[in-house]
Amino acid sequence: MIGGNPQYTQSQLAELAGVSEQDAKDFWRAMGFRNLDADAVTFTDLDVQILRASDTLVSSGELDGSALISLLRAESQTANRLALWQLETLVEANIRAHAIDDTSARLVALDQIQRIYLLLEEQTLYAWRRHMCELLERTANQYALRYRHEIAPDEYPLRRALGFADMVSYTSTTRHLGAAGLSRLIQKFEYISRDVITSRGARIVKTIGDAVLYIADDAETATDVVCALVERFAEETEVLPVRASLVDGFVVSRSGDVFGPPVNLASRLVDQAGHGEIFTDAGTAELIKTAAWGKKYEVSPRGTVELQGLGEVPTFALKRNSAE
Repeated sequence: MIGGNPQYTQSQLAELAGVSEQDAKDFWRAMGFRNLDADAVTFTDLDVQILRASDTLVSSGELDGSALISLLRAESQTANRLALWQLETLVEANIRAHAIDDTSARLVALDQIQRIYLLLEEQTLYAWRRHMCELLERTANQYALRYRHEIAPDEYPLRRALGFADMVSYTSTTRHLGAAGLSRLIQKFEYISRDVITSRGARIVKTIGDAVLYIADDAETATDVVCALVERFAEETEVLPVRASLVDGFVVSRSGDVFGPPVNLASRLVDQAGHGEIFTDAGTAELIKTAAWGKKYEVSPRGTVELQGLGEVPTFALKRNSAE
């Protein structure tokens, strides 16, 4: 799986790859692994190949050292979570299929991964290629059609519509659930969220236990998504209902996440919404009401609230127009 039996120490790795020992240490650290003893035989020819190729990106001027480290961290963090997700999925599948306990299911999964890891690798590469292709097309279209002006260094460059959805009464409900029940609840929440959000043209930025942060390239898509999300959860019996928020504005994207005033506002607004409600701000409410597609939705004022770090903010409730 790692390109053969380990046969090199870190200093030998550096020498074979043609880099300094410090560069080899930085590479290993950026990949998310612990520091090694000087005499630890850990590396294979595959490690030499990858480190040498990574160094070539910098020496050729394609990337600087900081960008390389950032890419390595992104890849390693994603791979770590993916590997854990894959293993836990196999464990749960084995528990269901064989009616065995968790420990036994993990032992079965260890053998199982040895048989199917090449397929898992192919699926991962396929998914990455598909998502990268879609991202490149989306980026090219956006900047060709919409963003012809120069962006100042301190200006948020990306206009997006985004928001949060979280489960109502999550803390009090999960207090009475065992590990299996909690796992089913979280899986169901994540599955439904991902299904609704992605099938309607938006994307999941991240899930945080009982909450999901979604984002879309335009307010029309995001409005449809958040309404569909609340409607879908209201129909489900095996998961808690949700409340949600929607804010349109400018953000910056870093490390696979998004940051900026709209994110902070959306995070505060969802806390103000009630069971099955969607809260938005004045700017987004006005955008929806004045847009041609906005007639499909109802936006109603819900008063001004004091939001931590933001002061007094007028809030508006959003829902799909039942007459449409």
